[in-house]
Amino acid sequence: MKLLSIVELETLAKQPREVCVSIFLPTCHAGADTQQNPIRFRNLIREAEERLIESGWRSEDAKNLLAPVQEIDEYEFWQHQSDGLAIFRSQDMLQYYSLPIDFEELAIVSNCFYLKPLFPLFNSDGHFYILAISHNLIRLLEGTHHHIEEIDLTGVLPSLEEVLRFEEPERQTPSHTGTPGAVSRRRTAPGGVTVFHGHGAGDEDEKENLSIYFHRVNEALQELLKEEHAPLVLAGVEYLLPIYREANTYGYLLDTGITGNAELLAAEELHTQAWEIVEPLFLQAQQEAIAQYRELLGTGKASSQITETIPAACQGRVDKLIVALGQQQWGTFDPDTQTVHVHPNAEPNDEELLNFAATQTILNGGIVYALESADMPDNTPLAAVFRY
Repeated sequence: MKLLSIVELETLAKQPREVCVSIFLPTCHAGADTQQNPIRFRNLIREAEERLIESGWRSEDAKNLLAPVQEIDEYEFWQHQSDGLAIFRSQDMLQYYSLPIDFEELAIVSNCFYLKPLFPLFNSDGHFYILAISHNLIRLLEGTHHHIEEIDLTGVLPSLEEVLRFEEPERQTPSHTGTPGAVSRRRTAPGGVTVFHGHGAGDEDEKENLSIYFHRVNEALQELLKEEHAPLVLAGVEYLLPIYREANTYGYLLDTGITGNAELLAAEELHTQAWEIVEPLFLQAQQEAIAQYRELLGTGKASSQITETIPAACQGRVDKLIVALGQQQWGTFDPDTQTVHVHPNAEPNDEELLNFAATQTILNGGIVYALESADMPDNTPLAAVFRY
């Protein structure tokens, strides 16, 4: 599964304003139901083609634009899916992501990419990471409330042996002559991983080796998770956790971790324990945003009006935006006059205004909470808290 970072989201949002095709497909990743994935995928391709023709494209040009999308429809591609597939195609871009979100089937043609279904990855839907550490194995898992997926770290993280190979020889094979019981034994585990077992004073040598290693792991993860804001839950044998915390520089590592032999815990077990830790955080942040909106409504520092919120979002004035996932409002925004025109149905050159407001909020450093319509405050499709 390819990680979707906030940087990639911003790249999609900054795509030049031209014809953009956004396709979302819920995908089955196990059992006989996987055979339905390519069928529904092709149906959405045909729907996107029809929408392009409706917007004024020639049939041949529409087919040519979507041809690279159709080329990914291969057996091997469908064997590596998560809960949802998101595809973005313009004349100079093709990106697709297999993500832990159960998308609604959707094909949208507009002058910008439709990104709103992705926003739960960055807010209260429960997007988080688990870092499971041990001497022999480092595992990084990405999850939401209903899904967990292990991220392939091949070529990303060095092994303990690779890190210590460049350290001083006396550090790799510590010895304390004349101190009974104070030695650190070294063995090679399956796969060539070096493991240190400390006793007495040798425990300090093992701790130092692990500290060196965890600093390297942290550096690699910082590069992988740069620009991320998702909580990170640490899992491992109890004595390893404080050693890693000393090396950590990721700003969203949680104080509470999962204790136990991480090598023996299946992804599903880690997911269950991690969700108990992160769920209160997500719910609290979401409820605080709703409460703040209700408190400020009527003071000029909050609004449920799309005609007021979109200019504020473009000006960087929206601090928090709560937006309905299952609703769409079509229209146009004139940046010169800062005016919004809402249409009852999509018209040529329209864009989905809820998506536009949310995208502009994220691009300007605000926080977006994408909720189901039933969870929206006061049954509004949009609720904003302004910075000023």
